[in-house]
Amino acid sequence: MTTFPNSPKLLKGGLVLIDPETAMVQRIIALQYNPDSLSRSFQIKGVGTEGGDRSEALRLKGPPVETIKVEAELDATDQLEFAEAKATTVGIHPQLAALETIVYPTSGQLLANNRLAQAGKLEIAPMETPLTLFVWSKTRVVPVRLTEFSVTEEAFDPALNPIRAKVSLGMRVLTVDDVGFSHKAGTLFMSYLQVKEQLAAQNQGGSLNVLGIGAIP
Repeated sequence: MTTFPNSPKLLKGGLVLIDPETAMVQRIIALQYNPDSLSRSFQIKGVGTEGGDRSEALRLKGPPVETIKVEAELDATDQLEFAEAKATTVGIHPQLAALETIVYPTSGQLLANNRLAQAGKLEIAPMETPLTLFVWSKTRVVPVRLTEFSVTEEAFDPALNPIRAKVSLGMRVLTVDDVGFSHKAGTLFMSYLQVKEQLAAQNQGGSLNVLGIGAIP
């Protein structure tokens, strides 16, 4: 713990799983260490394409497809140093399992679908998962779907429990094009977009002189 009482509190990034209908929080997964970098990419949904209608060149069909990638580290070294019971018996298995089960249907769902199949149900609806939110400060609370997930376990205890690992997460931001405006993810996306607009309005920009021109030709 820091000896400086006025030191800023370090916020952590992480994932929050909520019920998509009630918005009740089901699980909070805070990253043990914030990644040094976070990469984002945007696939723009433009109307004007090569050979298309020239009058549509400046139009957008909707929000871009935004993807986010982070690499997080998990390490039980400190807990093992102080002989914490969970770390000494299962290492970082619980942290890994909390992330891994995001991309699994529950065992209860699988068993329920199996019972329906055995009862002769011809059509079984795909299993719905909780809504995942990627939280990276109060200005970025983003509804996402995990699209990539890999784990590299780098060290093990004598019982072969992992005690150090790197986790790579790829996420796709869910927009109103994906879920509609009435879905909780749609509401959260609109809030995310509105925060972007508020931040953009704070950008002072500059003058044309900065760009080396006095006016638009």
